[in-house]
Amino acid sequence: MLFNLLYPLAEDFRIFNLFRYLTFRTGAAVMTALIISFILGPPLIRWLRSKQGQGQPIRDDGPERHIVAKQGTPTMGGFLILLALSVSTLLWADLSNRFVWAVLLVTAGFGLIGFADDYLKVTQANVRGLPGKLKLVMELAVAVLAAIWIMSFQPVALSTHLAVPFVKDLLFDLGLFFIPFGAVVMVGSSNAVNLTDGLDGLAIGPLIIAASAFALIAYLTGNVVFGTYLQLHTVPGAGELAVYCGALVGAGLGFLWFNAPPAMVFMGDTGSLSLGGGLGAVAVVTKHEFVLAIIGGLFVLETVSVIVQVASFKMTGRRVFSMAPLHHHYEQKGWAEPTIVIRFWIIAVILALIGLATLKLR
Repeated sequence: MLFNLLYPLAEDFRIFNLFRYLTFRTGAAVMTALIISFILGPPLIRWLRSKQGQGQPIRDDGPERHIVAKQGTPTMGGFLILLALSVSTLLWADLSNRFVWAVLLVTAGFGLIGFADDYLKVTQANVRGLPGKLKLVMELAVAVLAAIWIMSFQPVALSTHLAVPFVKDLLFDLGLFFIPFGAVVMVGSSNAVNLTDGLDGLAIGPLIIAASAFALIAYLTGNVVFGTYLQLHTVPGAGELAVYCGALVGAGLGFLWFNAPPAMVFMGDTGSLSLGGGLGAVAVVTKHEFVLAIIGGLFVLETVSVIVQVASFKMTGRRVFSMAPLHHHYEQKGWAEPTIVIRFWIIAVILALIGLATLKLR
């Protein structure tokens, strides 16, 4: 909004020329989201605690210590992230850019689904929430709509194509199949983050790391000069998503202030589904879907651990892990919660660096 209002005045007031620079607006988005989180966090947490009573229901089949240590902690803290992220993005992004609106649509749509799920869990005092099939259908509906919308904005030479990391000229034309593929990327990313959100600070840390990496990817992908130098498939307008990613970083850091062990609030599905879906949408826009699987490899690992656990138990009656997702396995092995969280963050940083290396290794 500020770009659309103030940049046209740059000829008369040279200071407004700053708004033409994505780097400036991305940095401003980080700080704005962070400040909003710090200001609104305490009253929102108090309000959630007063309304939710016993807080988020704790799974009986989870680690035993969670029943005692995490009982009474309010959920739906993802609303704080969404508020800071959305306001900051709307303030600093170019609102004529349709990619920004597409990613915000995915974020808000998945956020509403997560909110409904959290609301049912809290009001009914159980861990079930929305029926799994209904939630999946709703997520797919939002993601399919977004995939069609995103395709309509991209260059014809790229809109239905899948890029492959490490190979500069290889593109697979998926045709109309790109729509379900893009939808699966968004839904898969959303639910992978949701599965990772099981310990204080565990999901938001890697999300901040992944968003930082994709802020750089979006900036480079949307810049013809850098895109040509790095032999990337340039997507005009995609650079504006660096502002969205910056806002996500700022909102995530602000939330982490309250979610650090011992957590004052959980993000719930309101946060995990929306942020994972938004990150997936950024990957679809920038044509870096495979790179998302690398940068977000920690989320992939957590998801695979659940799939392996369920498949093994159904086929052989045996469990591969002491408990799934993977972070609970290490809890059962006796690792302290902060140890698991920090080591998983280190893994997330390593994977992000590997993912960014694909930008040059072609």
